[in-house]
Amino acid sequence: MEPPIPAATLIVIRPAKTQPPDILVVERAPGMAFAGGAIVFPGGRLDAADEALANALGRPADASRITAIRETIEESAVLVGLRAESKAIDPALGLILQEALLEGADFATLLADHDLALDLDALTPFARWMPAFKQTRRFDTMFFIAAALPGPWPPRPQPGECQAAEWASAQALLDRIEAGTDHAIFPTKRNLERLARFATFDEALADALMHSLDTIIPWVEERDGEPHVCLPADRGYPVTSEPLATAFRA
Repeated sequence: MEPPIPAATLIVIRPAKTQPPDILVVERAPGMAFAGGAIVFPGGRLDAADEALANALGRPADASRITAIRETIEESAVLVGLRAESKAIDPALGLILQEALLEGADFATLLADHDLALDLDALTPFARWMPAFKQTRRFDTMFFIAAALPGPWPPRPQPGECQAAEWASAQALLDRIEAGTDHAIFPTKRNLERLARFATFDEALADALMHSLDTIIPWVEERDGEPHVCLPADRGYPVTSEPLATAFRA
């Protein structure tokens, strides 16, 4: 089996007019090899430029944070984990940076050109997942959470890779998945269930800080005479198993 691909995902949370908070998600294009047509949090694989930038900043262990920030911009045009000296960041800049990245611009150069700096500590690790089933590609993915920057931040899906992008509550997304109008892969469903318990970003942050970041590798075992996909019971997830028959159903 090929070694897993290092990846990072960012769960961006913003206050809503009424609780619970909104979460940024994208819908993958149906033809994508991984999670085609699924609702996911923005993210992707680490690349060499992310590692080089982390090394240049003296934070080599934080390349995954850079990946999460960059991929969120590419997939949604929403800026997070960035700061500007003495000014607010205009949401219109999100589209400019997204287009430049999709045209191949170097992320570090792009930030410098717009007087932006990375705020890597704005991202807090939430969980680490490495499903090891018989998928074509296996990912070792670090999930981060971060509070949205002030502003409306209307998302724009990445052309060709994402067919939609939106802000929605975790429970609203779960309701749509349950109704069959949307679908999500196993880790996304479990993380939405965990996030649905929180009324504020601070509650999600406190939960993230109290649980282990040891890698979650789901396994299959018999429960009540039926194979279930399971995960550890001590990681903050309210649902720790699902029948195999539905766990990977589109």
